[in-house]
Amino acid sequence: MADPGLRGLKGKAVLVTGGGGGIGRAICRRLAGEGAKVGVLDKKIAAARAAVGEIERAGGEAQAFEVDITDYGQVARGVAALEEWAGPTDILVNNAGWDSFAYFLDTEPALWDQLIAVNLKGPLNLHHVVLKGMQARKRGRVVNIASDAARVGSSMEAVYSACKGGIISFTKTMAREMARANVTLNAVCPGPTKTPLLEAFHGHGEQGKKIHEGLERAIPLRRLGEPEDVPGIVCFLASDEAAYITGQVISVSGGLTMNG
Repeated sequence: MADPGLRGLKGKAVLVTGGGGGIGRAICRRLAGEGAKVGVLDKKIAAARAAVGEIERAGGEAQAFEVDITDYGQVARGVAALEEWAGPTDILVNNAGWDSFAYFLDTEPALWDQLIAVNLKGPLNLHHVVLKGMQARKRGRVVNIASDAARVGSSMEAVYSACKGGIISFTKTMAREMARANVTLNAVCPGPTKTPLLEAFHGHGEQGKKIHEGLERAIPLRRLGEPEDVPGIVCFLASDEAAYITGQVISVSGGLTMNG
């Protein structure tokens, strides 16, 4: 008997920000594999198109859209273009993020503004544009990719952690505001995951190797996360299987952080 997959994803119009990157691309591939029509939004259009190519070669449906999420006008136009192709947005995955690693007292306000624009204001722009339609249609799913840095803190990521903490609080608040419209919102918090961002943090060479090994020892499952570890919970929360789950925060960290 064929695997029926998750209920309620086939044919749905999905928007994934940062869909050309490591975790984002893995999420796009999995959603397309479940039968969804995936809009891959990314500031780096070449990466978005590469993700679409992978999906199409696997038999899925996807289209790339060049959008800077910090620009409200670009977000509005990007969502309109996606919906012209795929229909009204059923599922929004706010995945795009960026960080620059430094101790807070060594940073300047200009960097704070950049981090806040991408990691906090960007998702606010997407929510403001997309949720209006979901509210009117009285259906929708939102999955926000936050970070365990927001839950437990992370040295050299103070402003990033603050932004992701804001996303968690915003998710809970909007889950309350949108509940009567049958729109659910949940947050997923990846732990240390093998992405270009983590590689930039740890660097290369002997020092980077030691940091990686130390992290792996600290993680109960004894390995760093892979981008492919995240899409399963995202797809579950976006599906009809999770229709009665909203306002929740779930860590994907190999047990590095645990919360009852």
